[in-house]
Amino acid sequence: MINNRRRNFRPRPQKSNFRRRTASMNTSSTNGMNNNGNMNFNRNGSMNNIHNVEKTMLKFQQLAKDAQSSGDPVLAQNYLQHADHYLRRYNELNERKENSLEKTKTEEKPIAQENIKDNEELSKTAT
Repeated sequence: MINNRRRNFRPRPQKSNFRRRTASMNTSSTNGMNNNGNMNFNRNGSMNNIHNVEKTMLKFQQLAKDAQSSGDPVLAQNYLQHADHYLRRYNELNERKENSLEKTKTEEKPIAQENIKDNEELSKTAT
């Protein structure tokens, strides 16, 4: 038996559709979906996670500082524009988060007030 023989390459099946076009994806554009190739760009939701957006913003700010110190103002400006984009996205996510918190607080207030009224009525009827 020969143990030194190399095994033939067997590709693994892909778990996601990244960079793979199938007939089913091409036919979905006829159903009203706009399939412009960017559908899987944010497949892990990284642009919706406020911590990832903040981290990316800080990364581009640091890259801009490094480019400025190395004497490349064009690259520094490019990085600053990227950082500005992520700053706007960060502010948008913060605003959305604050609005959802305010909405839940206003929904909880009437429920809490009803519970207080119910407890008062129960205490009156008990005495």
